[in-house]
Amino acid sequence: MSSSAVNGAHAAPQSHRIRDNLRYDVPASLVVFLVALPLSLGIAIASGAPLAAGLIAAVIGGIVAGTFGGSAVQVSGPAAGLTVVVADLIQQLGWEMLCVMTAAAGALQILFGVSRMARAALAIAPVVVHAMLAGIGITIVLQQIHVLVGGTAHSSAWENLVALPNGLLHHELHEVIVGGTVIAILLAWSKLPPKLRMIPGALVAIVLATVLAKLVGLDVERINLSGSFFDAIGLPQLSDKSPGGQPWTHEISAIVLGVLTIALIASVESLLCAVGVDKLHNGPRTNFNREMIGQGSANMLSGLLGGLPITGVIVRSSANVAAGARTRMSAILHGVWVLLFASLFTNLVELIPKAALAGLLIVIGAQLVKLAHVQLAWRTGNFVIYVITIVCVVFLNLLEGVAIGLGVAILFLLVRVVQAPIEARPVGDEAKKWHVDIDGTLSFLLMPRLTGVLATLPQGSDVTLNLNADYIDHSISEAISDWKAGHEAGGGKVTIHETSPAGLSSAHHAPPKRHISRSLREPWPSRRDHDHEHEEPSIRHGIEEYHRNGAGRLHHHVPELVDSQNPDTVFITCADSRILPDVITASRPGDLYIVRNVGNLVPTHPDEHSVDAALDFAVNQLGVSSVVVCGHSSCRAMQALLDHHSDRSVDHPGAMDQWLEYADESLARYRENHPARASATSNGHRFSEADQLAIVNVAVQVERLSRHPMLADAVADGSLHVVGMFFDFATVHVHEVTPDGLVHEVEGIPTP
Repeated sequence: MSSSAVNGAHAAPQSHRIRDNLRYDVPASLVVFLVALPLSLGIAIASGAPLAAGLIAAVIGGIVAGTFGGSAVQVSGPAAGLTVVVADLIQQLGWEMLCVMTAAAGALQILFGVSRMARAALAIAPVVVHAMLAGIGITIVLQQIHVLVGGTAHSSAWENLVALPNGLLHHELHEVIVGGTVIAILLAWSKLPPKLRMIPGALVAIVLATVLAKLVGLDVERINLSGSFFDAIGLPQLSDKSPGGQPWTHEISAIVLGVLTIALIASVESLLCAVGVDKLHNGPRTNFNREMIGQGSANMLSGLLGGLPITGVIVRSSANVAAGARTRMSAILHGVWVLLFASLFTNLVELIPKAALAGLLIVIGAQLVKLAHVQLAWRTGNFVIYVITIVCVVFLNLLEGVAIGLGVAILFLLVRVVQAPIEARPVGDEAKKWHVDIDGTLSFLLMPRLTGVLATLPQGSDVTLNLNADYIDHSISEAISDWKAGHEAGGGKVTIHETSPAGLSSAHHAPPKRHISRSLREPWPSRRDHDHEHEEPSIRHGIEEYHRNGAGRLHHHVPELVDSQNPDTVFITCADSRILPDVITASRPGDLYIVRNVGNLVPTHPDEHSVDAALDFAVNQLGVSSVVVCGHSSCRAMQALLDHHSDRSVDHPGAMDQWLEYADESLARYRENHPARASATSNGHRFSEADQLAIVNVAVQVERLSRHPMLADAVADGSLHVVGMFFDFATVHVHEVTPDGLVHEVEGIPTP
């Protein structure tokens, strides 16, 4: 075959894929355009920048960041997260210098990407990032309330807060009506059916408020673009001095700090947005270094052409995914639509009342304070960090607030390190024997607690010290050695059991380093590795190894299980020795009630009670809330079902043949092309026939359990959930199996 024929054959499928993707990308781009347009104008107003700067940033963010970025579906543009910083810098240094700083920040972002440092921006504690966004949201709300009531926003959050009562008392009714209309529509929009919500609520609210003001003749202030869109595009023209009358050389420190602030915040917000967007779709994952290069390129061009700083924007990106976007073409096209609208329909933009955009910004700002983040900070013990960061961001400035928040987070981390678990408990009634358990990171910061606990041990007692540490420095090693010598000199006895690579003796011979425990580096060290060393059965030596290195770690997790069990899930899986239910579900001892049989089957014969008895006890006695059926790849039972089904001996069936009769329905459904079989070969997966049968088998067993007389009522009222799982040994991934098919690469199985 000629090379031209080969190239033609290759080009045809590729062009077909492009056309197929455009069927999804073009409608999605229109949805994102309708979301981005009012947001870009509102953010420009909140930043104190020319209105056209928001549109310029939207165009460049869509086209440039969309083309060169590392995410297939992330959409970039001006973002609420930078409004506070931009407003402060414009007030301090002027708009023209802000443009220069945006370009410089973009160059720094490109450096982050080229040097492969992008992921370092994710090192900021999530609670600080959440609090930073909440602080920005509160600042925006305090600022825009004054615009909504017909007044003027002040330069600081404190001034806006102090002036708020007077502003509310002396409001302009027409402005309040317009802004209140936008807020009411946006709040009601989330209650509408999903099909209606496909139309962007922000666009509907702005259009309706504008039409209302025009039809009723409300006396409201409208936005002014001050010329055409293309008139606003141009290189920044710096004057000789700063707005404060100082030569620019006197403002170098403020300029450098501003560039770093824009670059860091834009990078963190873009990368966090990319992480969030990756969770919303099943396409290619984000290349973070390339994303930084794309974001930096967009910011350089935006600054040079008179646009606002650009970041990845979660509102636009999530709308893009929800609208069905497949590739980066959606983000690029949305930028093209903004460009066409801004250049051809400037007069329509100038009909929008400022109060309408203020209402939009108030809702956006309020949405940055997420109840889920507050609850997470409370549950994880980080609420103090969250509150301190918010207060500092609102009443100081964003950079100082984030720095203080990080400082407090680091302080909390040090306190938690110091609070490494140290437990001393007597053994027996006479208190002559004691066990001391020490776990975690053991540094000099732990000295006060460690020496305090050791000092409480009775003189002359017999002490067993269990040490399970990932880090030990010289001070801790010396303190334990000194205490041991003193305790034994007083007639006591000390036995030290070390169950981790970080040992007391090694701390004296080399600088301390963190060790990965064998249980993490080699999760399942096998007794069979040493079978050749022993003549006796290896299981006995495995028990000895457990007593030496395993019992000390396990006993922390099981005291509450001594008298009773309290599992939350029945886990029905194959008898295959390779399946590790606790590991693949990240479960602790006592979480799973495990039932194993060949082929993970649910028998249907009335005389077969092996699974029914377990279900009865677990559901009716233990009160589990879910039942899981877990199949796996390379299942010998499924292969036997395929190979030997037609060869079964009718006269003398073996035990295996009799048992596999409970899988006959699965085999029949497999041959009828059950939906699970089709899904097992989609999305690039190529499972073998036996694996496809195993997946169909799980779906069939889930259906059996859902209508099982013992479970049907609980399943119907939602108090019990039945879930199918398939474990693929080749990828060590767990997939969800539903009656409709296989869900590929599921990160987690839903729990009730």
